[in-house]
Amino acid sequence: MKGHLRREVGAWPLLFTGIGSIIGSGWLFGAGRAAAIAGPAAILAWIVGGLVVLTIAGVASELGGMFPETGGTVRYAYYTHGSLVGFLSAWANWLAIVTVIPIEAEASIQYMSSWPFAWCHRLFQNGHLTFLAIVLSGFLIIGYFLLNYWGVRLFARVNTLITIFKLLVPAMTAVALLSTGFHPGNVTGATGGGFMPYGAASVLTAVATSGIIFAFNGFQSPLNLAGEAQNPARDILFSVVGSVLISGVIYLLLQIAYLGAVDPRLVIHGWSGIKFSSPFAQLAMSFGLSWLAMLLYFDAFLSPSGTGIAYVAATSRMVYATSRGGILPAMFSRLHPITGAPRPALWFNFVVSIVFLCFFRGWSALAAVISVATVISFLMMPVCALSLRRIAPDLRRPIKLPAMEILAPTGFVFASLLLYWARWPLTGKIILLLLAAVPIYAFYQSRVGWSSFRPQLRAGWWFVGYFLVMCLVSWGGSKRFGGANYVPFGWDMVLVIVVALGFFWWGIRSAWQTPDIVETRANGGFWD
Repeated sequence: MKGHLRREVGAWPLLFTGIGSIIGSGWLFGAGRAAAIAGPAAILAWIVGGLVVLTIAGVASELGGMFPETGGTVRYAYYTHGSLVGFLSAWANWLAIVTVIPIEAEASIQYMSSWPFAWCHRLFQNGHLTFLAIVLSGFLIIGYFLLNYWGVRLFARVNTLITIFKLLVPAMTAVALLSTGFHPGNVTGATGGGFMPYGAASVLTAVATSGIIFAFNGFQSPLNLAGEAQNPARDILFSVVGSVLISGVIYLLLQIAYLGAVDPRLVIHGWSGIKFSSPFAQLAMSFGLSWLAMLLYFDAFLSPSGTGIAYVAATSRMVYATSRGGILPAMFSRLHPITGAPRPALWFNFVVSIVFLCFFRGWSALAAVISVATVISFLMMPVCALSLRRIAPDLRRPIKLPAMEILAPTGFVFASLLLYWARWPLTGKIILLLLAAVPIYAFYQSRVGWSSFRPQLRAGWWFVGYFLVMCLVSWGGSKRFGGANYVPFGWDMVLVIVVALGFFWWGIRSAWQTPDIVETRANGGFWD
């Protein structure tokens, strides 16, 4: 069955969907990972990451208001640049989000490894989940799948309840640790080699790879459910920006609490040597806060599960939207006649999640990869927003951001810097993974005919060229970011900014009156 998804999700459920997607396994592991990379300066990493994402989220809200459709984040580039850029952007976005489903399941099981039972200690060994842990993670993914399988209304109700609990537990954890065993010297840098023991570059790398950007990426969930929002014009900006701000405050408090709670005797040997399998729970036990540890062990199932449930919903809508664009088989755009859920798309993502679960055994193994893919998924949002101001100024904008001419290029530059900060060779590997999808697009183009390929290629040269140049810059950049040091530290970031601005304006000039935008205008847009 084809049709329209039901508009059953209100403003608060949308907000809770965003918060529920952001506060998942990131809060359980992100603070420890960021501290290991940047020391006490991890506090700055969360602030920088929050500001970057807030800029991207604001720009994306205007797009969500213009096109309140299900799976909207994979559709924006189709309107402005056509199928080639649209497909590559959708591929990066889907890859960044679908991999979150198995990582949330793995996070829950990894936290179990510090339970006071002998069999639990066999779940996580030598930095990897064991076979038993993978099986248990698979059962969690099945649970995420079933809650979405029976429709968006059940998902929204369950997610709202879970998210309320998820907000309370991190807040209680931060307050308990701050009031019980806080060591100010850890935070100021009096112990452990100073406030920024590994240099400024480590702070920037922490923003890109420690799980900060990966955590904040949950702001896209309300955008992907916009087609089911009761009042998109009112609710999208509220839910997207609100979820980033609320979650950002909680993450910042948790980072400060983690830094202050670690035993100073451990910090003397350096933050990078501190490795907890269940960071906050183990800290709680060290202070004799058994009640908090038990609560954390319970929340280690609930928080990642809430995020996993939300991402199952979001990714199925992305596949649904891509199918409607003609690149994936039409079966993925079918909706169940009773529940209104895109069940074939749900099945597809379920299988993909299980495959990723088998290949990446541990939270850290996936977090850095997801973070870089997330950064790539950010790139087209600022380009699309400003391009639409140029090629479709007549379309209604229920959400119209001021100073878009400044915010859009700033957002693109931020995303480009994050891509560079992720360090070579990780940056190169993820770019290669993105470009590896080109044969899939070529197969699609061969089916629809090559006669329409010229405008797609003309609009897409800049996007492909951007990734090739960024790959070269990352390889030849300063050694602080893993490069060959042909461009010294400081000047390397100036180079990234110049490259980003050049390709951004090329991208704006490449936008055209695509068939999708022509059809939207002919139908009077998405609004009456």
